[in-house]
Amino acid sequence: MLTPTHHNASFEDDQQGNAGIIKKVEGAVFENVRRSGLVAIKLKSNDSLRWVKITHGRDEVIMVTKLGQAIRFSEKDVRPMGRSAAGVRAIRLKKNDEVIGFNVIPEGESGKTMSLLVVTEQGYGKKTPLKEYKRQRRGGAGIKTAKITSKNGAVVSTHAIAGETDLIAISRKGQVIRTSLGTIPVLGRATQGVRVMKMDSGDAVASITVL
Repeated sequence: MLTPTHHNASFEDDQQGNAGIIKKVEGAVFENVRRSGLVAIKLKSNDSLRWVKITHGRDEVIMVTKLGQAIRFSEKDVRPMGRSAAGVRAIRLKKNDEVIGFNVIPEGESGKTMSLLVVTEQGYGKKTPLKEYKRQRRGGAGIKTAKITSKNGAVVSTHAIAGETDLIAISRKGQVIRTSLGTIPVLGRATQGVRVMKMDSGDAVASITVL
């Protein structure tokens, strides 16, 4: 809930038009929401809102695209805006790319103990220390976070992890696995990962979560 007045809500949309746009809104403007709701972000007709995260003013964010690019920047690079504002560019996307992951790095963490978990369509995964992702200014193309091939497929989900122990993945055809994060190796950014879920022909990873 966006009730604490010192919190901000960071919004991110990733479709065509304003692809890779982010905005920040003071949480106080959502304290009194009408039954009919309030406008939280202005979207073009072919845009869609994908994530809303609570931030505290001095956190960082890391965003990942399906073609394996990532960008990490300070939330201070995004000034607070009004509810109906359209936002600003967070990452510059290449043709046919889109944002599929948006994670908050808490203030003081600085990525020293956290890793970025990346899972691809064909069930490949890896962990990479967040310290390998240098902080940049928002709006750039980012740096490589995964080697995308026909073998592992596009990136489908990412999580910034610290003390979590298990991964749950579900496929498009409804298959589910649960595995220890300890079995997933720590690898560099420009690698494809290892198989964490065996996919049947025509199936692909749909979503993951960590516990």
